[in-house]
Amino acid sequence: MFEVRKDEPGYAFIPDVETAEKNQWGTNIATVAEDDAARGKSLNINGDQGISENPNRYKQHGFHFTADNCIGCHACEAACSEKNDLPAHLSFRSVGYIEGGSYPAYQRLNISMACNHCDDPVCLKGCPTRAYSKYAEYGAVLQDPDTCFGCGYCTWVCPYNAPQLDLSKGEVSKCNMCVDRLEVGLKPACAAACLGGALDFGVIETKPENREQAKVQIPGFPDPAITNPNIRFQQTRSLPREMTRTDSQPLRYQRDEQGQGEYKSKPVIKPKHKNGNKEWNFSKLSSRENPLVIFTLISQAVVGAFSILYLAPLLGITELSSASNPKTVLSLLVFMFTIQVVGLAMSTLHLGKPHRFYRAFNNLKYSPVGREVASLAVFFSLFSVYVVLESGLLSFLPATVVSTASNIVGLLALVMGPIFIYAMHKIYRIKARPFWNHWQVLTTFFGNTLALGALLVAVAFSLSLALQAESFGPVISLLAPILFIGLLIEGYGLYQHKKDLEKSGGEGAAAQLVQESTFGKTYQARNMALISAIILVGILSITAIDGYIGVFAWLALSAFIIATAVIGRALFYVLVIPTTMPGAFFWKNAGFQDHARESGLADMQQVGVLPKTDYHHELMARAKNDIAEEINKIKQEGFIKGISSRLVKRIVTIKQGL
Repeated sequence: MFEVRKDEPGYAFIPDVETAEKNQWGTNIATVAEDDAARGKSLNINGDQGISENPNRYKQHGFHFTADNCIGCHACEAACSEKNDLPAHLSFRSVGYIEGGSYPAYQRLNISMACNHCDDPVCLKGCPTRAYSKYAEYGAVLQDPDTCFGCGYCTWVCPYNAPQLDLSKGEVSKCNMCVDRLEVGLKPACAAACLGGALDFGVIETKPENREQAKVQIPGFPDPAITNPNIRFQQTRSLPREMTRTDSQPLRYQRDEQGQGEYKSKPVIKPKHKNGNKEWNFSKLSSRENPLVIFTLISQAVVGAFSILYLAPLLGITELSSASNPKTVLSLLVFMFTIQVVGLAMSTLHLGKPHRFYRAFNNLKYSPVGREVASLAVFFSLFSVYVVLESGLLSFLPATVVSTASNIVGLLALVMGPIFIYAMHKIYRIKARPFWNHWQVLTTFFGNTLALGALLVAVAFSLSLALQAESFGPVISLLAPILFIGLLIEGYGLYQHKKDLEKSGGEGAAAQLVQESTFGKTYQARNMALISAIILVGILSITAIDGYIGVFAWLALSAFIIATAVIGRALFYVLVIPTTMPGAFFWKNAGFQDHARESGLADMQQVGVLPKTDYHHELMARAKNDIAEEINKIKQEGFIKGISSRLVKRIVTIKQGL
């Protein structure tokens, strides 16, 4: 148990007061029934089997933040970092602020925020490895860094920036509610350290002494309906009608009616940012999600091309069948298999611990990432078998058996392809990221599936037939409409996306504003390229240019469309403005982080910004070391015993995930 000091001040202990039965979300504050078997179990903190006698151990606890009292001293941050031995670039609790008015009537509102141990923890549902658990004890949402494989999806879905992805370790960690302190009746370190009496802690819906409010929202706090967080606020001091973020996000917060009533839950765009200068900023298109750019585009191209090749003979399009062009079809299938393997490797490189990729199957019931990986595994397995059956490697088997098996496996792969693309799109339908949370993601993904798939088949057949001195005009005339429809679907989705974001406002509109200013020239070039590609496809299909000139034209168009797709997908990842808490000028501020890396400030550890390094090189080096350690453990246990025990654990975990 945590050791309580003899001179521990009274304010550091959680008061035992009368509590309500339900919270403001209608959820029972008691986490388990009086006779539930979950009671009386040890949390096994640091190997200690002791069980707390805290009378409120099985009630939902949470923070209470009195914004009027916060002086921005960061004592809560310091106490948290010391308690958890955090490096300078991580902070489970952070203090940001918004400001408004003008001198001498300038006002500032500080906000101290960590994990809110929500009633509906989206991090827990989204995590594919099941690294998160919501405990009956105190209602704490705890995370195990050793189970995490560093995909960072929890950092995407959390509206409060609570889970922290440590790129230097390749894993996520976060606030654990100081459950070791709670077991002995003490408040978390952050609440006990607060100098101004702003941050307090206790059973949820119990107000601290001399407090009268328990609001679920204050200016700068994201929509609480996303997760039903266990934090309550008091803010009685009069504030200006408009409060502005001081970090690089172009957002401000407004009251509903002329300084009366509550602030709107959805921020609006700062006026001075509405007419920002248009720039290219190609260098800023690169991000940690670069492997996902490649993976998603390759996967969509492969699914689209395979669907065309499989359906063509069934629809009577003999020009694309293996019977008419066996070498072309086989070569294309092998090429598709190869680039899909590359795509799989790139998706694995996105993980902080790539060698633990198999843990993605641990939470198939809830995690969109897990379902995407599962559907990809099924599709790729079926597709691989189909390639083997079509390659002639099993010619020693009866032809009817191979043909029947090929048809069945191909049909199953045909069904799984769109399911995989749909599952891929569901990953990005995140309430905490309004720029992604739009049906345009689905139209873009399926539009790319049609366009890139048709383009891949068109280029392969035109090149092959041209080398054989045969006309490929008929093939192009069949594939051009598919390519045209795919580009058109994507273009329509992008157009509606822009309209809907500007209409809805908030972080989505701010992301669109950044797209039209910071990346304005790149954005316009991409749009013009997309429109030009649609027109060129129509022209090439009508004119039916043949021969080597036609091949050159289609290769040029392919490069044009692929470049457009890559730039568009890179923009998709870098533009997101999540519904996170406001940062400070030098802390939790993306603009300052960029400046620190460019100027060399990040090389000083105390600045709290990791320097820009070869991220993927570090990943592979770390994975190599971890694999070596795992092999040594297996050798120590005995090879057969070590492998079998790990296999049994994996099967049990996957069953639990289902």
